[in-house]
Amino acid sequence: MQLEREEKMECNSVANNSNKPHAVLFPFPFQSHINAMLKLAKLLHCKGFQITFVNTEFNHQKLLNSRGPDSLKGFRDFSFETIPDGLISPSDVNAIQEIPALWQSITSNCLVPLRNLITRLNNASASGDPSVSCIVADALLSATLVEVAEEFAIPGVLLWSMSASVLMSYLYYQDIAENVLFPLKEEIKEHINMPINLIPGMRDIRLRDLPSFFWDGKDFLNDLALEAVKRFGEASAIIITTFDALEREVIIAMKSLLPGICTIGPLQLLEQPIPNNQLRSLKSNLWKEDSNCLKWLDSKQPNSVVYVNFGSTTVMSSQQLIEFAWGLANSKHPFLWVIRPDLVIGEAAVLPAEFTEETADRGIISGWCPQEQVLCHSSTAGFLTHSGWNSTMDTICGGVPILSWPFFGDQTMNCRCACVHWGIGMEIDNNVKRDEVEVIVRELMEGEKGKRMMEKAMEWKKSAEEATKPGGSSYVNLDKLIKDVLLLKKQV
Repeated sequence: MQLEREEKMECNSVANNSNKPHAVLFPFPFQSHINAMLKLAKLLHCKGFQITFVNTEFNHQKLLNSRGPDSLKGFRDFSFETIPDGLISPSDVNAIQEIPALWQSITSNCLVPLRNLITRLNNASASGDPSVSCIVADALLSATLVEVAEEFAIPGVLLWSMSASVLMSYLYYQDIAENVLFPLKEEIKEHINMPINLIPGMRDIRLRDLPSFFWDGKDFLNDLALEAVKRFGEASAIIITTFDALEREVIIAMKSLLPGICTIGPLQLLEQPIPNNQLRSLKSNLWKEDSNCLKWLDSKQPNSVVYVNFGSTTVMSSQQLIEFAWGLANSKHPFLWVIRPDLVIGEAAVLPAEFTEETADRGIISGWCPQEQVLCHSSTAGFLTHSGWNSTMDTICGGVPILSWPFFGDQTMNCRCACVHWGIGMEIDNNVKRDEVEVIVRELMEGEKGKRMMEKAMEWKKSAEEATKPGGSSYVNLDKLIKDVLLLKKQV
């Protein structure tokens, strides 16, 4: 079950009452980005900050719908505010927001509402509330962060909720484009396994392992990410949600390009010692969690269950869903499978009746679940995942191996690192087949490679715990960020 930490976080270590520092935190409106930002908000609150957490109106309503009408009331010094995303009515909580449209809309339309919100918060200081003293925004909103921080003369910090390796790839995009992408042109996918040796601190990387936007034709999304990265040097600091031992070589190489980087992770381990109070009850899942899966796991043998979850944005065809289903069924091992309502492209996610009958005694399907608890449960033996960065960190904290089926974006790089650099993963081909799924699940659960992966996963879990204990790299970096950046008035 969830790891118990002996040490208690030293909370409320800075000023209080009207003299409190006041941080505004603004995540990108994707599930994983919200999760990471809320964990950081809790850590800052525990360190004595007043917190204003900003969601889009649409996601605010989704959270209320999934967690209850009183779930975001917070308390006096931890409040939730909203701004429009410029895309869709917030009342239509069942609508599906397409990633490209949402990304463009929030990037283009959030500056004015965020500026107005901070002005309103500052005006409220006459009633005893502290004025805004710093802002932390998602790294994909760097242009907005820089402009707002400069206008209000406060520190502006970016939160990069992906790996250091992915960020380093974007910092070297121009070199990659000039030497690889432009010469190949339309032949890129014919050379997808080409080694890439242009990025300092990164080894054993192929073209296919770079962020998929580099080569999959999604130039619009790639351009948005590149525009965001261009403004990083203007931020007061850049938090990367990793830890030094995990990506040591690339972090060392990156510091000469971005001196302001600050590695603080895994956030879920830093968050655990927060005293068990109202703060711990604040959650950010946009889908209603089914806690019954934990009772089901309690009934299973240790290291006997494969956990399957493809995250909040990955989609697949109905045929791919069926191939995964029969691969899991034919492996004969117990599984817990999270299937979102919008997992299948353009239709409902429906499993064959024969599959349901075949696996009734060893499988359970959930709409959403408390993933961190599932991955730390003694019955969970491995994670079949899309390899999003939050899920990757959850897996490392749980000390379990990965079966990776990357979908897009940073997931290809995360998959490569898990399978090759960290020794905790195996990759499933994009054109998934049931026989391959069966074989790879059996290797995880029964094979020698599965045993070695489990040993490595436990080693990385211990390394993550060391980084987040008092005196560990991430613990020290968080305190240094607060003291040297967030508590300092920006010079104008």
